[in-house]
Amino acid sequence: MDAQRALLDDLMGAARNLTEEEKKGYKEVTWDDKEVCGFYMVRFCPHDLFVNTRSDLGPCPRIHDQKLKESFEKSPRHDSYVPRFEAELAQFCEKLVMDLDRRVRRGRERLAQEVEAAPPAPLSLEKSEQLSVLEEKIKNLLEQVEALGEAGKVDEAEALMRKVEMLNAEKTVLTQQPQNDKVLMLAQEKKMALCETCGSFLVANDAAERTQSHVTGKQHIGYGMVRDFITEYKEAKEKAREEERLKREKEAEERRKQREKESESRSRRADSGDRDRTRDRDRDRERDRYRERERDRERPREWNGRGYRDGGRGTDWRYSNSRDGRDGGRDRYRDRSRSRSPVRHSHRRSPQSPVRPY
Repeated sequence: MDAQRALLDDLMGAARNLTEEEKKGYKEVTWDDKEVCGFYMVRFCPHDLFVNTRSDLGPCPRIHDQKLKESFEKSPRHDSYVPRFEAELAQFCEKLVMDLDRRVRRGRERLAQEVEAAPPAPLSLEKSEQLSVLEEKIKNLLEQVEALGEAGKVDEAEALMRKVEMLNAEKTVLTQQPQNDKVLMLAQEKKMALCETCGSFLVANDAAERTQSHVTGKQHIGYGMVRDFITEYKEAKEKAREEERLKREKEAEERRKQREKESESRSRRADSGDRDRTRDRDRDRERDRYRERERDRERPREWNGRGYRDGGRGTDWRYSNSRDGRDGGRDRYRDRSRSRSPVRHSHRRSPQSPVRPY
């Protein structure tokens, strides 16, 4: 019936049975609606794994539709929704596995638990009467054995002792019968085994057909799928975290190298600037020294009484003295010291040149 309904839905649409009025308010379901099962869209729905088993979860309350699943796989938003659906499915599956692991632990404890010896059960009335008769016979025989021994009849005494031993064996059988039943029950209990995958109890060393039937059953396969998905999901998450960590470390290393490169570049620019400033200062000093030497060469060295020799006619010594008084004293001292060296200056001070007044 479900297959026929699905076929009609494919051919005529899900709203084929609605009236015109109902179709006006009808909204077609898409894969991203809340009514659609995200577990079914991305992997599997756990509600479909344990149908008609002891672990049956019942029908899924959300929609399972193959056409919607195909639409989801073709959607451009597929990759962005897969992590969300997988995370929700992993959370649901982990809850199932936690409940199952509790059942497995209880079953394991049940198998490992030592069966304590039960107190002897009370004997029935019939067995009590039989036990009383046996005890009375044993008592009489022991008295006879003692009398025969005192009389020296050893062979007769030994024959009676064999009868006593037989009666004691019958007495032991009557009293130990319940304990033997308990031992048989314990031996039967220890033949059970536990399936670690689905938590089912199995008979140890059972026939291969029954073991294969269990392994291919819905419950065993369903819990195997759930456990495999959780393992795969955790490994994928761990791999993604490791890749993200390596990416952050790589970016941090690149930023560190960039900072070092920028620091080295600033340092080189600073050193270059210092060298340029030093070179400029040296160049300025050299230029100043050169200008001073040029001024010294051009400054007149002789005094003719009317002024400088080539300093311009009509200029008297007072004007020259006042002009040179401000900045000429230091130059005169330097000129005197330089005039003594014939190498640096090509002419000597004339001995007839008058001394300038200060």
